[in-house]
Amino acid sequence: MSQQGYVATPPYSQSQPGIGLSPPHYGHYGDPSHALSPPGVMKSAGPLGAAAPGAMLPPGPPPSGPHQFGQNGAHASGHPPQRFPGPAPVTSSYAPYPPSAPPSYPGPASASPTSRLGSQLGALQISGYGSSQPGTAPPGQGPPGPPLPSTFQSPPRPAQPSALQPGPQLLPPPPTTLNGPGAPALPPAYRQDGLLGPASTQFQPPPPPGQGPGAGYPPQQAGSGPQMAGPQLSYPGGFPGGPAQMAGPPPPQKKLDPDSIPSPIQVIESDRATRGGQVYTTNTRGQVPPLVTTDCMIQDQGNASPRYIRCTTYCFPCTADMAKQSQIPLAAVIKPFATIPSDETPLFLVNHGENGPVRCNRCKAYMCPFMQFIDGGRRFQCGFCSCVSDVPPFYFQHLDHIGRRLDHYEKPELSLGSYEYVATLDYCRKNKPPNPPAFIFMIDVSYSNVKNGLVKLICEELKTVLEKLPKEEQEETSAVRVGFITYNKVLHFFNVKSNLAQPQMMVVTDVGEVFVPLLDGFLVSYQESQSVIHNLLDQIPEMFADSNENETVFAPVIQAGMEALKAADCPGKLFIFHSSLPTAEAPGKLKNRDDKKLVNTDKEKMLFQPQTHVYDALAKDCVAHGCSVTLFLFPSQHADVASLGLVPLLTGGTLYKYSNFQMHLDSQQFLNDLRNDIEKKIGFDAIMRVRTSTGFRATDFFGGIVMNNTTDVEMAAVDCDKAVTVEFKHDDKLSEDSGALIQCAVLYTTLGGQRRLRIHNLGLSCSSQLGDLYKSCETDALVNFFAKSAFKAVLHQPLKVIREILVSQTAHMLACYRKNCASPSAASQLILPDSMKVLPVYMNCLLKNCVLLSRPETPTDERAFQRQLVLTMGVADSQLFFYPQLLPIHTLDVKSSAPPAAVRCSESRLSEEGIFLLADGLSMFLWLGVSSPPELIQGIFNVPSLAHVNTDTTLLPELGSPHSRRLRRAMSAVQHRSPYAMKLTIVKQREPPEAGFRQLLVEDKGPQGGASYVDFLCCVHKEICQLLN
Repeated sequence: MSQQGYVATPPYSQSQPGIGLSPPHYGHYGDPSHALSPPGVMKSAGPLGAAAPGAMLPPGPPPSGPHQFGQNGAHASGHPPQRFPGPAPVTSSYAPYPPSAPPSYPGPASASPTSRLGSQLGALQISGYGSSQPGTAPPGQGPPGPPLPSTFQSPPRPAQPSALQPGPQLLPPPPTTLNGPGAPALPPAYRQDGLLGPASTQFQPPPPPGQGPGAGYPPQQAGSGPQMAGPQLSYPGGFPGGPAQMAGPPPPQKKLDPDSIPSPIQVIESDRATRGGQVYTTNTRGQVPPLVTTDCMIQDQGNASPRYIRCTTYCFPCTADMAKQSQIPLAAVIKPFATIPSDETPLFLVNHGENGPVRCNRCKAYMCPFMQFIDGGRRFQCGFCSCVSDVPPFYFQHLDHIGRRLDHYEKPELSLGSYEYVATLDYCRKNKPPNPPAFIFMIDVSYSNVKNGLVKLICEELKTVLEKLPKEEQEETSAVRVGFITYNKVLHFFNVKSNLAQPQMMVVTDVGEVFVPLLDGFLVSYQESQSVIHNLLDQIPEMFADSNENETVFAPVIQAGMEALKAADCPGKLFIFHSSLPTAEAPGKLKNRDDKKLVNTDKEKMLFQPQTHVYDALAKDCVAHGCSVTLFLFPSQHADVASLGLVPLLTGGTLYKYSNFQMHLDSQQFLNDLRNDIEKKIGFDAIMRVRTSTGFRATDFFGGIVMNNTTDVEMAAVDCDKAVTVEFKHDDKLSEDSGALIQCAVLYTTLGGQRRLRIHNLGLSCSSQLGDLYKSCETDALVNFFAKSAFKAVLHQPLKVIREILVSQTAHMLACYRKNCASPSAASQLILPDSMKVLPVYMNCLLKNCVLLSRPETPTDERAFQRQLVLTMGVADSQLFFYPQLLPIHTLDVKSSAPPAAVRCSESRLSEEGIFLLADGLSMFLWLGVSSPPELIQGIFNVPSLAHVNTDTTLLPELGSPHSRRLRRAMSAVQHRSPYAMKLTIVKQREPPEAGFRQLLVEDKGPQGGASYVDFLCCVHKEICQLLN
């Protein structure tokens, strides 16, 4: 089956009109000495059909090269790169992200200037080039995609004993200064005729002046949607036409047209067009699900929904050698408590009473669809370790004529990928049932918080949110108990027992050895003690109104909350409202260490490490007692997020940060975050274990977790937005027949105090063909994995090394595809696998993130904050975070309810007459062009012109106009995609606040450094060429 890829043609290749057949394809990428394929390897024929004349652009300025990156010295020599090895001498030949360094293309020392120029990427001419080798996968095998129109079938390709094809041939041109000595002909741009699909009109740029439209290539059969339609524009001028031209310097080259390189928007829209709104059933092993950006209904038929588990590839290589060769990480992003839409079936609960779940005797895997019943139903064979176990008498059932139990469809654990078990006392701490969890609210009442009204705001809001405490679906009231503590340099505990007329305060001044001064009356039911609690919340702002204490403690606050939960023998969550660096004498005291001099040095990693070991030890203690910490931070200056945020990160809590909090601007964002956090679906005191079938195992885990051994992932709490990314490695061969099976089991305590097991099962296919591996990749999950592994590594590795490894691994993955899966072609062509055609743009977005980009202008706290956020993100959140959504609001159709189609994140997509909404999951911008239509401004802001728009507001006026209603609906749809309330910033074109908006235009060169997408693609291509050479 042909494997589609993207081709890019270099500046010095030009199609030769009038010659219909392909040039010779050399087995060794442009080395004529290997005209035949190596023995035993059949190379497939080149793409069929006549070559389309390339659409050449008029001469222009030379291309802007990738100034920011060079080749990765350590890997160019052919050593397999390690992912983030320990600190080691760096043999790189480039400095990371120089703001305005001259372009340098260091290459092998032996390369002459002419051959070096010949190996540089000149053009990217995108077409559907690159067919897989014969035998990679017969048609119809491999993951089923959406049904394709019959016109997509390509004609059969003849087997080729020799690399030459009959018919007119293109001979290698004579040596020139342009192509180096004896370089072979570079092939013309191809198209596959007869593969006509629906033409896409989106993003079809007009042809440059004085030129007809370029030859458009039809969409092609692919794993994740058809290829970009539209003109396939080549980068610079072609090979000089006659001898007269050869003598002089090469003609000036035209800069690469961004429309001719793969677009994330095109990939997202194409997947929506083919799979959106449909039912996706999980009954086939190894099928690739719709993208996270595609709305569809998921029906569990034996494998876990992609809402719970997404993989970097749905087809694992059979051997460790193949995995090493491709460099594609084998990983799963698991979100065990993911929110399920109301139209999908919630998880079934299986209760076997005192017997508990049926498990394999050897590996302890839980009963699931991968177990095979034998011996008339009396025994079952484990799908994970192949051990045969007896079926307990209570669980026995006869088998039908195909060896399936008669009750197969009545039992969720036999027919579904995800379900829950009620756990027995054996699964509980001290073999006794757990108590329902408790929430403790802890408010920093230091001078500045009282004076700026924050304490009053929190107390008022708590009255509202306590009415909405989360509860079990069938229960009328919440079983969660609540408690209250305020603090500055000392701690104040409150007794709010229901029979008291007034709340009572107890002060703990010994913050070195915190103890809980009261048990009875500290944790209470909100329903029973409502009047006392309201009384307390009214009194707290007045109680501390005259306090002038500005120093605070922090670690003792967490210690106190944990001790209170321990004393009550229940798991729970601390909600801490804190605003400054804890400088008072106490454990966990911090000093200001915001040192910009460390940026861009080997000591930069210290900025991401906690300042003291107190917080690491405290986090492990919290996890051991089921105490999760969520921190609402309101810093007006440096607060050492790397230290304060560690406990929320490791205990499965969340860190919310509101820098320079202003009541009138930021209160709504904070209140929305608080409401959402309290109402989240959540499990407490959790242990997760990931089991796999023989041949591979889970080796590395990333997320808000603590691990005291190599297998048990411990989480004080896990909510609907938290994901754990798991990396797998081979420890033996995998077989194509049995595939690769994964079972994720999470033991946890519910909001009602019941111990349960949540099970997610997923079957992946296995193949000994690299082509199948590439066809089944999911770019969004790959980027999630790379981001987490890089952000984990920043604690102990220089950022420069991490950036190099990311660039190098991107190049390795694409070079392996190029070498082993694509048709032979000129080495100067960039060929991308269809499933990874937007991997370079996403990897460049990751490289430009402030965590990996060493810039003194970026606050250290902001870098530490983003690092911690990403470590617990699921695939949908990381996709939006690294490639923000840009919506043209001025194109909204007021008569339609559909949101406007997103456009690429680049300044070139903006227009002075336009209004654009931009969101990355943390912040939202409304950008107003200088010539925005007055009727739109009137409809949205209720003012006559742009000059009258107040940019200080963070809320839009609620007007009845259609424009206002449609914009607010679009904003609410974007907000719905993020677990964080996004504060709206209104920016006018060419005004100073625009800088923050421009930073999110990720396809452009970063205002604070970082390559543009075009430059990065050139850089990656150069590195691929070096690997192939």
